[in-house]
Order: sequence, then C-alpha cells, then structure tokens
Amino acid sequence: MSPAAVPPVGARIRQARLAHGTSLRALAREIGVSASLVSQIENGKSQPSVSTLYAITTALGISIESLFDAGEGTAATAVTAPVTALTAGPGTAPGTASNPAPGTVLHALASFAADPGRRIGPVVTPDEREVLELDSGVVWERLGHVPGTHVDFLQVTYRPGGASSSSGGLMRHAGTEYGCLTSGELILTLGFDEYTLRPGDAVCFESTTPHRYRNDGDVPAVGTWFVSTDVQ
Repeated sequence: MSPAAVPPVGARIRQARLAHGTSLRALAREIGVSASLVSQIENGKSQPSVSTLYAITTALGISIESLFDAGEGTAATAVTAPVTALTAGPGTAPGTASNPAPGTVLHALASFAADPGRRIGPVVTPDEREVLELDSGVVWERLGHVPGTHVDFLQVTYRPGGASSSSGGLMRHAGTEYGCLTSGELILTLGFDEYTLRPGDAVCFESTTPHRYRNDGDVPAVGTWFVSTDVQ
C-alpha cells in the first residue's frame, strides 16, 4: 500500500475554530489543555489523542466524521506543511483529474470527495480505507459512511501501550458507543468500573459516561467500533 497524504486534521480544526469564533486560548481553556498544544495540533506538529480530539470536536460543535471529509474550502485554508497522520489507499494513475500529481494540495484532496456528504461503500477494501493515526498509539480506519448519518464506523487499533488518553484521564462525548474486540486485549474504564476485553467481547454504552481504553499487552488490540453521534 502506497499511502497518499490527505488534508491535515489540524488545518480542519483551525478552520472550524475560526468559523466558530473561538480563540485558540479560549478553546484550550475549555477543553483543559495548553494553548501551545492546540497550536501544535493546528499546525500539524502534534497529533491529538482520542480524548483530546473528542473534546475539540465537542467544543466546536463538529463531528469526528467531518475530520475525514474534505469540504470545498479546505484547499484554500489548509496548511501546506506535509502531515502523514492521515493516509488513504491509492487511487487512479497520478496526474489525472481524479488523482492529481503527488505533492500538490489537489493530490491531498484527491483521496477524499469534495462533497462531505459522499457515500463510502457499499464495499470498502482494506487498501481503500482512510486512516487517522492519533497520539498515544491509536489508529482509526474508516470502514464506510452513508450520507445524512452521524456515525463513526471504524476499525480501531490500540498498539501495545496505546491509550485513548495519554494523560490517563477519562473522556466523555456525545453519542452512543458500540464495539467488538477481534484480537488482543483492551482495558476499558467505564465510570468507576474496569473491564478486560478479550476477542469476541462486545461493549455498548452512552458515550457521555466517562471512559478510557488502554492496551497493557504486548500485541495490538484491534476491534470494530460504531459510534453514533448527536452532532448536526
């Protein structure tokens, strides 16, 4: 698989923050992190953890799925520094209208439709998945999307030592969460309870319940997650 860079998450977050009329310091204060960290994320110098990403999208009133989708205005506002955290499978031959030459902003956008309401599927092969690599050893692979729905349908990988929060704190966000672990082991902290998930174990809970995932093992923990969000 020869991944192609796609529009950087940080640039998308900055665009949403400015549209929301929120200053960088105000956003940092609201989600409980330093202004320096938000700045580094927006400039592509740092990747957010799962918990920080959910906190940012909740504060700005945007969905996680919007960070995968590329809007018409992205090319005009995206930073030009290369960001490799997001990758997608190869498309058609480089230099064509549907897959412009490598190294251009259009090439980055080619992995995503210009219309954020596009359908992904009905079949998505492994090398066609859009991939979002987050801080603290967590990787999301987008498995599909139906326009008009507010759902994150993902294959999630927690590398050894990986966790949804690098600080150890619990996260909460809008929606309902369903997941099924297919390999490895994953520790779920849910409220005051802690569970060890093994292959075949499934979870479902309101995402507003404080929670955290971590992989204390020495092999990756992989599962399929379905998060229905309330963000419009």
